[in-house]
Amino acid sequence: MSETNMNNTVVDHEYGADEIQILEGLEAVRKRPGMYIGTTASRGLHHLVYEIVDNSVDEALAGFCDTIEVIINEGNSVTVIDNGRGIPVGINHKAGIPGVEVVFTILHAGGKFGGGGYKVSGGLHGVGASVVNALSNWLEVEIYQDGKIYKQRYERGRVCYPLKEIGTCDVDKTGTKVTFLPDDTIFTETTVFEFDVLKRRLREMAFLTKGLHIILKDERKETEDIKADNENEQINELLTRAEADIKSDASVNKKPKFIEFYYEGGIKEFVSYLNKSKTPLYENILYFEGERNNVYVEVAFQHNDSYNESVFSFVNNINTPEGGTHLMGFRNAITKTFNDYARNAKLLKDSEPNLSGEDIREGLTAIISVKIEDPQFEGQTKQKLGNSEARSAVDSIVTEQLTIFLEMNPAIAKTICEKSILAQRAREAARKARDLTRRKTALDGLSLPGKLADCSDKDPKNCEIYIVEGDSAGGSAKTARARATQAILPLRGKILNVEKARLDKIYANAEIKAMITAFGTGIHEDFDITKLRYDKIILMTDADVDGAHISTLLLTFIYRFMPDLIKEGHVYLAKPPLYKIEKNKKVWYAYSYEELDKILQDIGRDQNNKIQRYKGLGEMDADQLWETTMDPERRILLRVNLDEEMESELDLTFTTLMGDKVEPRRDFIVENAKYVKNLDINSL
Repeated sequence: MSETNMNNTVVDHEYGADEIQILEGLEAVRKRPGMYIGTTASRGLHHLVYEIVDNSVDEALAGFCDTIEVIINEGNSVTVIDNGRGIPVGINHKAGIPGVEVVFTILHAGGKFGGGGYKVSGGLHGVGASVVNALSNWLEVEIYQDGKIYKQRYERGRVCYPLKEIGTCDVDKTGTKVTFLPDDTIFTETTVFEFDVLKRRLREMAFLTKGLHIILKDERKETEDIKADNENEQINELLTRAEADIKSDASVNKKPKFIEFYYEGGIKEFVSYLNKSKTPLYENILYFEGERNNVYVEVAFQHNDSYNESVFSFVNNINTPEGGTHLMGFRNAITKTFNDYARNAKLLKDSEPNLSGEDIREGLTAIISVKIEDPQFEGQTKQKLGNSEARSAVDSIVTEQLTIFLEMNPAIAKTICEKSILAQRAREAARKARDLTRRKTALDGLSLPGKLADCSDKDPKNCEIYIVEGDSAGGSAKTARARATQAILPLRGKILNVEKARLDKIYANAEIKAMITAFGTGIHEDFDITKLRYDKIILMTDADVDGAHISTLLLTFIYRFMPDLIKEGHVYLAKPPLYKIEKNKKVWYAYSYEELDKILQDIGRDQNNKIQRYKGLGEMDADQLWETTMDPERRILLRVNLDEEMESELDLTFTTLMGDKVEPRRDFIVENAKYVKNLDINSL
C-alpha cells in the first residue's frame, strides 16, 4: 500500500500482521466503552450500578439472597451489598487466580455459562463486573465467607494487590460488598448519580423478584441551590422593573435519603403500581404462573378505562422493549381465549367478526416475565427474545388458566369483552378516517395540509419541520425560516389529549390529522418510518406553562402513536430565549435565569440595562426568531430521548400527567415542585 504525505510525496506503508493492535485485559473496554454500556453519558453512568446489582439479583433468583443494599456515598462512589453466597475466593485452576479476580478482571467470565453456578441469570454475557471495574477510577470488593472477610482493590481495571484476608465475621454471614468510583476521564459529561434514576430502576427490579428487599440510601450531604445575595437582590430589582416573573431566592433542595422496596406480590403489585393513575375496570389483577419445558412463566394483567395498551415483557428480569416470543405467546393466548369466551357466551353474534388482539388489549396493563436457562436474543442488545419454547410455554399457561378464570368470573369476563367490542367498533370508524390520511410514499398520496409551509428540498435527510402553536408565531416562523430545508406547520390551540381519546376521535382531529399527513409515516399499525418526510421534527412552543402543556400534548401523541420517531432521534424541542438584554445598542439573549445572571455580571448591573422577558414567540420579529431559535448555527435544540430500560416508568408518567385522575397528578406536582426553577408565576 502507499499513501501521500503532506508534501504530496508517495510513502510506502505496508499493512502487515504487526499493524494489528492487541488490547490486553480490560483495555478494550476503556478504549471503546460505548460497546459495553451503550453511552458514557448519564445513562451509561447509572448502568454501572445496574450491572453490579444484576449480579446480586442473580443470587436472589438462585435462592441465596433476600436483601440488596445500594448506597450513594459522599464523593459519588457507590456501594452495593448483598447477603448472597459471596463471589468464590478459591483459586480458579484454569486462570491460576482467585475466582473473584477472574470475575473483575477477565471479560466473559462468570458462573453463568453452564457451569452450574446459576440456572437463570440476567447477566448473560459475563461482562458486567469486569466492565464496571474497567470504567472505574477504583473498585474495591469485600467477600464474606466461612467466617472470614476477603478484600481486593483495583484501579482502572488493574489489580492493586492480591486477594487478602482482612478480618473475621460471623460464620453465618455471607455475601459480597462492591464499592466503585466511576472514572471521570471516561464519564466526562457527569459522574454524579441521580437518586431518582436509581430509584426507578431498583423499584422495577424489586417488582420482578418477589420477596426481595432492595434498599437505596443517599449518604451525600444535602445540597442547596444558590440563595439570594446582595448582587442577586440587585438583579431582582432590575428584573422587577422589566416585569420579569421569576424568583432568585431558590429554596433548599433536600434529597431523599432512604427508600426500601419489597413486593411480596411481585408483578401483581407492578401492575397495580402502573395502574395507579388509571381507573381499573375490575378489582382483580389476573395472575397466572407455571412452568413448561424449563421455562418459568409469570403473567399479571388488568384492564382500565384508558385507550392505550401498556404491556411490558421481561426475560430473567431484563426488559425486552421489542418483545419477542414470550410476548407473542401472551398475545396469541388472550386473543384466542377471549374470542372463544365471547362466542360461547353469545357476546359476539355469529355475523360479527372476531375481536382483534388490539381490541382486547385496549386499556390493558400487563407484565410478562419469564425465567429461562438459555435465553437467545436477537442481536446484541437483548431487546427481543427468540426462544420458541418461551412462546409455547406462555401461550399454553395463559390459555389454560385464563379459560378457567373467565368461566369462574363471568362478570369480569363480560366487562372485558364489552370494552373490546366497543373498541372494535371504534377501530372500524378509525379505519375509515385513517384512509384519508394514508400516504403511499414520503412524496405522493394525498395533498399536504393547506396550513403547511413546506420546504423546497425533497431529500428528507436535509429537511426539518417546526410545529408551532398559533398564527402569530407561525407567521413569524414562516418569514424567518430557511425555505429550502425548513417547513412550518402552525397548529390552532391545544391539540386533542390522546391519553383520553379512542383512535377514531384521534383520526378525526384536524390538527392531529395535519401532523400525520405532513410527517408521512402514518400512525399506530400503519406506521412506516421509511416514509418520514423530515429528519427533524421540532416542537417550538412558548417558554411558559401553556407552551409546556402544548409540548406535553404533542409528545404524548408522538409517544403513544409514533414512538419510533423518538427512539430513532427525530424529535426535538426548540429552546427560545427567555430574556432580551439591551445596553448601549448592543443585544444579548439569555435562555435561562443563570445565563441572564452571567450576562449581567459581564456587562455590569447598570440602571440603563433594558431587560425584556419574552412571554411568547409571537413577541419576536422574524429576524429575532431566526437568530435565536431557528438558525442551525446558533439555535439550541433539545433532543427527546426514550430510555427503553425505564419504559414502564415513562408510560406511568404520561398517564399521570395526561390521564383522567386528578389525585396522582397533584401528588406528582407536589413531589416534583421543589425541583422547578424559574417558575413563571404570571402564567399560572
